[in-house]
Parts: sequence; C-alpha cells; structure tokens
Amino acid sequence: MDFAIAYTREQKAFRGEVKSWLQENVPAGIKESPGEDPPEVWEAKRELDRRLGAVGWLWPTAPKKYGGGGLTADHAIIIEEELDALRLPTRPTGDPGGHTCASSILVWGTEEQKQAFLPPMFAGKVCTWQALTEPEAGSDLASVKSVARRDGDEWVLNGHKTFISGGRKGERLLWTIFMTDSKAPRHENTGWFVVPASSPGITIMPLESLGGTGSHENSIFFDNVRVPSFNLVGGENQGWKVATTHLEMEHGGGGSVEKNRLEERIFEFVKNTKMDGQPIQADRDSRDLLMDMHIDAEIDRLLGLTTFYAVHAKKPRSYGGSQSSYLRKMSGLRLTNTMSKLLGYSALVSEGEHAAAEGYAEAQQRRGIVLVHPAGTADVQKLIMARRIGIGRTTREEAGRLE
Repeated sequence: MDFAIAYTREQKAFRGEVKSWLQENVPAGIKESPGEDPPEVWEAKRELDRRLGAVGWLWPTAPKKYGGGGLTADHAIIIEEELDALRLPTRPTGDPGGHTCASSILVWGTEEQKQAFLPPMFAGKVCTWQALTEPEAGSDLASVKSVARRDGDEWVLNGHKTFISGGRKGERLLWTIFMTDSKAPRHENTGWFVVPASSPGITIMPLESLGGTGSHENSIFFDNVRVPSFNLVGGENQGWKVATTHLEMEHGGGGSVEKNRLEERIFEFVKNTKMDGQPIQADRDSRDLLMDMHIDAEIDRLLGLTTFYAVHAKKPRSYGGSQSSYLRKMSGLRLTNTMSKLLGYSALVSEGEHAAAEGYAEAQQRRGIVLVHPAGTADVQKLIMARRIGIGRTTREEAGRLE
C-alpha cells in the first residue's frame, strides 16, 4: 500500500513559496539540542515565530481577522512539512498551551475576548502555558482544589499548580482552571481563566524532573492573584465546558505533521559508527531493530497526520487524537528499549565521544518514561478511546468541540 501524498499543481507552487520564504527569513543560529536551548538559540526561534506570525503562517488555518492565515489544511500541512524538513520547530517555541488556549477561546470566548487574546498569540508575541495539574488533581482534572473567589468585577485566585511546562521569561499568559463554587455539583463548579504570569501574587519555581533541563517543568503558586472578570472564558461555573475543547487538543486531538527526528539521528549514527570493524547498521540483528524503530515512527507519523488533517479540514472526529497520543507514548517506550539494545552503553552517555547521536539517545532514555504522563496518561487515553467507541455506554462520547 502506498501512503505517499499526491500534491496538486497549486500545492506544489505554494510549497515553492514556503521554501523560498524560509531561505530568506529563518534567523541565523537556530539549532537543536538534547537539552535546554542557549539564550541566543531560544531568541532566534522566538524571532522565527514572530516572522511566521507576520505572514499568517504561525497559525495558518486560524481566522485572518484575529491574525491567523485563513488558509486550508493542505496549506498548513505543507508549511509544517517544510519547517520539519529543516528541523525547525513546527509549533510556537515556549508556548506549550498555545494550541489548547487558542482553540478554546475560538470556541467559548466572546468576540471581545477573541480580539483581545488571539492576535498577540497568533503573531508569536506571547507564550501561553497551561496551568492545570495540582498536587491532588492531574488526570482527574475535575478535582482541582485551587479556588477563585469573586470580588466585584475581579476574581481572586489562590492555589498551587505543578508540573507546568513552559519556556523562558517573557510575556506569558497562564491558561488555567480554578474552583469557582465549592457548593456546586462536580463539573458545574469551575471557571477557566487567562492570567498574565506577571500578575502580583504569582510565584513560578523551576521543578527538577527526570526529563532534565530541557523539560522546563515548574510549580506555580497563586497568592491572592487578582484578574478582571473579562479574563474568565466561557462564563461563571462553566470551566468544564471549556475543558472539553482544551482537553481534546491536549489529548492529541490537534494531530501532528512532524517526523520522528530522533529516529533520523539514530539511523545516521549507526550508519557512520563502527562496532567490531563495521558500521552498526551492517549487523543483521541491528537492522531488525532499526526496522522495528522505523515502522513505529511511520505509524506515529501517519496517525498524527490523519488527525491533523481532520481537525484543520473540519472533518468528523472521534478517538483519533487519543489513539495517536497513546501510540506515541507506547512507541516512545519501545524506542527507548530498542535504543538500549542497539547502542548499548552509548545510549546512556550524554556527552563526549561515546555519546550516541550527540546525546539525544541518552535524553530519550529519560524522556521516554517522562512523556508517558503529560497531556493525558496512557490510561486516560485508553479510557477516552473506549468511551468514544461506545464500550460500556449506551451513547458514544463525542469529541470535544473545535472551530
């Protein structure tokens, strides 16, 4: 079966336009690293975001009136493919909550909120962190304990969010859920807020994790933080309604076009590195392991691409996002195990001549474990798939609403 995508003449012409633009506009100094980007690389990536935003390609399918590109899913795929081919970020740098936040505002925000919050995001001028997980509420998000109390035309926020991914300092918005009515029934007692990270009373503390410095985990403390009622999206006590859109995107519902860059690096490493006098890839058993790795990576890519197209072309959706996310988590663990068999101790070395694939292999030994948990654990993804297939229910659960 041939999975290759056929492109029309118009799409090929657009690809040529994207290639030319990238040749002229990619800032110097952008490079990848298995750890945290140096400041100059970080800023170069942020500058690329701003340049993409200026032509509507940072958010290509978002409405033009809010600063998006107003383009089709086909355009979006081509843009991401060309960025990925140059090993450039296909998502805004340091903006882990951007897609969830923007999608939720597009669905549940008022016109005034869309005009206020979306243009800076689509222009690459702000970073958005999703601040959801709490010490006692992660997978069961409806059990959040952080409290928002109304005080006139403001809300006063108190609580603690943890394991929050995010980048460096800069203009940041926190996209978060708080309990707004402790006496109301579950799923009818929360509110969804946009909170400037610079607000008085917010403390952000780095959180060390197995993923290392490149993971950018944080704990965030809210101490009598005041935000205007304008920043409450979806209405009072309607946070869970907003969450259906947010979590749809977080649980893989946005899809992805990216290839597995780590797989490419491992293939390059075994081609150019010798063991017992011959390249590693010349060994028969090693080739078997490499093929297992490649098959996993291609299935991941195709499922992610299918979901990406369904979202941006506004096609019917069901469990595809969770299916893709679950497979990615499990294939990440298999990749970690395969690399240890293929590379031996080199897979555990992060620096020096014995580090496999410039240290990316060692980073995967840690991150393959860590990445099973964020954006919906493996068990959460299986539960979502079961509900949408209709297992144990008389009515199948519908996918979260997206624009």
